Amino acid sequence: MLRVMGMLLIRRVGLFCRSAHLSPQSLEYRPIKKVMVANRGEIAIRVFRACTELGIRTVAVYSEQDTGQMHRQKADEAYLIGRGLSPVAAYLHIPDIIKVAKENSVDAIHPGYGFLSERADFAQACADAGVRFIGPSPEVVRKMGDKVEARALAIKAGVPVVPGTDAPISSLQEAEDFAKTYDFPIIFKAAYGGGGRGMRVVRDYEELEENYQRAYSEALAAFGNGALFVEKFIEKPRHIEVQILGDKYGNVIHLYERDCSIQRRHQKVVEIAPAAQLDPHLRERLTSDSVNLAKQVGYENAGTVEFLVDKHGKHYFIEVNSRLQVEHTVTEEITDVDLVHAQLRVCEGRSLPELGLEQDKIQINGCAIQCRVTTEDPSRGFQPDTGRIEVFRSGEGMGIRLDSASAFQGAIISPHYDSLLVKVIASGKDLPTAATKMHRALTEFRVRGVKTNIPFLQNVLSNSQFLYATVDTQFIDENQKLFNLKPTQNRAQKLLHYLGHVMVNGPVTPIPVKAKSSSVDPVVPSVSLGEPPMGFREVLLKEGPEGFARAIRQHQGLLLMDTTFRDAHQSLLATRVRTHDLKKIAPFVSHNFNNLFSLENWGGATFDVAMRFLWECPWKRLQELRALIPNVPFQMLLRGANAVGYTNYPDNAVFKFCEVAKENGMDIFRVFDSLNYIPNMLLGMEAAGTAGGVVEAAISYTGDVSDPMRQKYSLEYYLKLANELVKAGTHILAIKDMAGLLKPEASRLLIGALRDRFPDVPIHVHTHDTAGAGVAAMLACAHAGADIVDVAVDSMAGMTSQPSMGAIVACTKGTKLDTGVSLDRVFDYSEYWEVARGLYAPFDCTATMKSGNSDVYENEIPGGQYTNLHFQAHSMGLGNKFKEVKKAYAEANKLLGDLIKVTPSSKIVGDLAQFMVQNSLSRAEVEERADELSFPLSVVEFLQGHIGIPHGGFPEPFRSKVELERGKTLHIKALALGDLNKSGQREVFFELNGQLRSVLVKDTAAMKEMHFHPKALKDVRGQVGAPMPGKVVEVKVKPGQKVEKGQPLCVLSAMKMETVVNSPISGIISKVHVNADSSLEGDDLILEITE
Repeated sequence: MLRVMGMLLIRRVGLFCRSAHLSPQSLEYRPIKKVMVANRGEIAIRVFRACTELGIRTVAVYSEQDTGQMHRQKADEAYLIGRGLSPVAAYLHIPDIIKVAKENSVDAIHPGYGFLSERADFAQACADAGVRFIGPSPEVVRKMGDKVEARALAIKAGVPVVPGTDAPISSLQEAEDFAKTYDFPIIFKAAYGGGGRGMRVVRDYEELEENYQRAYSEALAAFGNGALFVEKFIEKPRHIEVQILGDKYGNVIHLYERDCSIQRRHQKVVEIAPAAQLDPHLRERLTSDSVNLAKQVGYENAGTVEFLVDKHGKHYFIEVNSRLQVEHTVTEEITDVDLVHAQLRVCEGRSLPELGLEQDKIQINGCAIQCRVTTEDPSRGFQPDTGRIEVFRSGEGMGIRLDSASAFQGAIISPHYDSLLVKVIASGKDLPTAATKMHRALTEFRVRGVKTNIPFLQNVLSNSQFLYATVDTQFIDENQKLFNLKPTQNRAQKLLHYLGHVMVNGPVTPIPVKAKSSSVDPVVPSVSLGEPPMGFREVLLKEGPEGFARAIRQHQGLLLMDTTFRDAHQSLLATRVRTHDLKKIAPFVSHNFNNLFSLENWGGATFDVAMRFLWECPWKRLQELRALIPNVPFQMLLRGANAVGYTNYPDNAVFKFCEVAKENGMDIFRVFDSLNYIPNMLLGMEAAGTAGGVVEAAISYTGDVSDPMRQKYSLEYYLKLANELVKAGTHILAIKDMAGLLKPEASRLLIGALRDRFPDVPIHVHTHDTAGAGVAAMLACAHAGADIVDVAVDSMAGMTSQPSMGAIVACTKGTKLDTGVSLDRVFDYSEYWEVARGLYAPFDCTATMKSGNSDVYENEIPGGQYTNLHFQAHSMGLGNKFKEVKKAYAEANKLLGDLIKVTPSSKIVGDLAQFMVQNSLSRAEVEERADELSFPLSVVEFLQGHIGIPHGGFPEPFRSKVELERGKTLHIKALALGDLNKSGQREVFFELNGQLRSVLVKDTAAMKEMHFHPKALKDVRGQVGAPMPGKVVEVKVKPGQKVEKGQPLCVLSAMKMETVVNSPISGIISKVHVNADSSLEGDDLILEITE
């Protein structure tokens, strides 16, 4: 035992000899039991974790604004400091920090980085209070923190320096004198801090005064001292820094270098260790100069020596950061040295050799990259973004390290502190490997609620210069392609916001007109007593579908199908007609129109509107109308395999639907497919036939068979389709012209060819009258051999509805096509609907649309959809842009390969058209950017083949470029609605794919009673809004003052960076809405200028 003690004594004496300037008492090993971190955020948590690993108890301090921050929760104890002070001032309040430390038996204080970390007076205050400062001695902090003195020490140590002032400047004049001596560009730097704060490059005399003031103000706000010094600005240097570590015994080692050249506004964005393609001789000079300088000043603990390296490989000393750096992580990853552990052990009195930290043992192992994920918007000059993080999901996995504090769902990003959200560190065998891991991790991140720089970082990591060459501090400024940011889709959160808005403010169906429903009820024409006369339904019930079809074909004269009970009011009144109004007129129709071929009164839109808006049962409607009209056949639309929906249903569901529809009174099933896709149609035909219904196979019409220049949908195309349908056993052959594109000549050619080819099959033609040529087209069809045409009663006809019943009856009267319908009864029928239509005035298309339009021959918009798009355009205040909507529809149709446009294919074209208008995209831009745009789901599913294969195949290369995501389903459950907060918002809680999500939604009703700062109107030239959230530092103008375009108006501070707001125009200041210390949100009105 005595021998061992003797050896320890000899060793301690030896250590004393190596550091003769230290007293024996200072070299005693004193364990640390409790550490306070005088900082916040991720660096506080980083130190807490290291302390916990070493068995040291931890203490956090926090400002009043940081009560919800994570660093409070990670410490064993947490105490409030700076009560009543501003957010930054709280962490700069030395007396409070020392008081908390003494009251809670804190052994040592770690300053982190920023705030007080390089303040010698803080280090001294710790020493005076008997609390150890985890860092260099107060004297070394003072020397290194004073950039001018540090510069003098570097010169003394033989380290090259950049030309600069010998002391902090005290006036603008001194800066002007320096510029005259060394010429521009020059750079202002904060004398008592770093991190880019208080740093401004000046390139000419015009910028000098403004940049001097901004640099002084930023330095004062960030470090509590606005002192500046001036240096010659080195153009396009590399920014290389060396990590050093010293102990109390004079030992100093380096842990190699980091490349911090990728910067914006002098703040580091990406850091790499070791520096890529660095000459070994230059590395040796950098590291030896760093160690020599540290030894000269007796440096203890961790620090960084920073250099600029010009394009000739010459290096210049910048400064020493006498603290832990934000980017210390990459050094830890490549050296396997825990720098915070080392800081704590050195502070306790351990020597570097005792810790196994000797220069020859420090080796570089691979490469590490750190990306600072910040809440900044690269597309707007990296303006800080603030708010609430609604969604946070990180990227993890092999080779990834995350250091964060505010990165969690529900975190509030404040404008008062740094914009750093999380540090992501990736390690690999070399730079490309580490970059690949980093890119993958960033791709996994999902941050919603605030903007981040992740898309920008991904572009940096993919840049060939970054990966395979060297970068300098101008890398970002000279690579504008880095700002070609891939937009985030954010589909789930957008959907939650929409649902939340509906939950808070109720559903909104915007009505563009103030029309009120008529107070007059329609009068039902008189109906004779007794049973209604026989009609074609008796033929159907007696002879079956085949006999019914023969009777139709043998009938002399033109037969009519009345669409008034469905398609007419779908086209004109948004399908809002109630069963009540249909039932009232039903007996009149039964007694007076028994010779109609059928009534079209049921289909997909019936189901949609009955259940979503009318709250009626569509099955009950069918049953009640059947009881009132027993003699006229009913017809419905069946969308092939889609039945009455918008997606493919299982076969057995379609069969069962047809069976139940037939049992409840349906007779004729008009089966169609929006793409004329035969496999889908055959399923519907078989289902209708099996149910005992009349099968009417309908070919959807588009194009123009009379135009020799448009031959995608040629006469031969339609004849071939018809041949397949007749072979499949259709009872009736129909042409479904949803957009009203059939012109008289095309009618003659198409129907004439079909009649010649199929002389025994009844032919039925459906059209819309959008262009106003419907009557002429239907008469042409009748003369060419059509047996049935569709009409609507006069007061429900025309425009996007069907041609007029009265017009067809009158034009064929006394001819071989005579319909046998009484014109007088048509007038009575029409009068009822004219008055009934007034009940639906708010939904009547004539409120916004006064006529049809022949441009339908160009845009090919189906009748009902034409009405809906027109209504929606007016609802959104885009009535004057309806021409653009129609043009976009035509362009969208071309993009999708010129489709047949019938529900649901027409909806797909419409969705793409509205997407183009909303995002101001041309056809060429959509084609060019198809691989990055987030298209409507209906478009994606169409390109995936969900509704069938279009004639001619899918459009290429458009289809191949669109991201066809499969297997992505959102399962959403609404959970709860929160109370109103002071901002007029309610928090709405959901469960999304099993995880809790919430969104903040403005309560529009409550906000009407609350006062908010006015917003700048973007379409008013003289209104100047805040470009970002922040606090007003200075207002430079006053009402009545004349200003020139570009003149500074005020200064905003956000996240310790200052932004000057300049005048967008020349004029007179009419009103100022802010003052110094005003807190603003983005786009808040600052002032108004009158030209």
